[in-house]
Amino acid sequence: MNILPGTASLLEELDKKLMVLLRDGRTLIGYLRSVDQFANIVLHRTIERIHVGKEYGDIPRGIFIVRGENVVLLGEIDRDKERDLPLTEVSVDDILDAQRREQELKQDQKRLINKTLKERGLSYIPDMGHDDMF
Repeated sequence: MNILPGTASLLEELDKKLMVLLRDGRTLIGYLRSVDQFANIVLHRTIERIHVGKEYGDIPRGIFIVRGENVVLLGEIDRDKERDLPLTEVSVDDILDAQRREQELKQDQKRLINKTLKERGLSYIPDMGHDDMF
């Protein structure tokens, strides 16, 4: 196996099916078609996979260009293991509904924490040190 430095190692992954976790939390699965010196990547036949609990749904996205700075994790998909997922596939509408409910629950929990802290004379200041807003 040849070890290449930096983004050159991504050249070995060309035309392979990859899973890419983005900085905003989205998960993309597609075929790597191009990469440059900044680790910007082009995915072909891309799907966005949404997980909620033990369910998942796939949204077709087509060709997807991702800036290298937005990639948190990237890895090859093992086709044998992909077939034996311990998850249940549901429709796009169902998974989006489940995702919305999950996000509302998290917001309710945050409001409850903030209210409890405020009642005790404390305040919660979210960590603004990350560049997640851009």
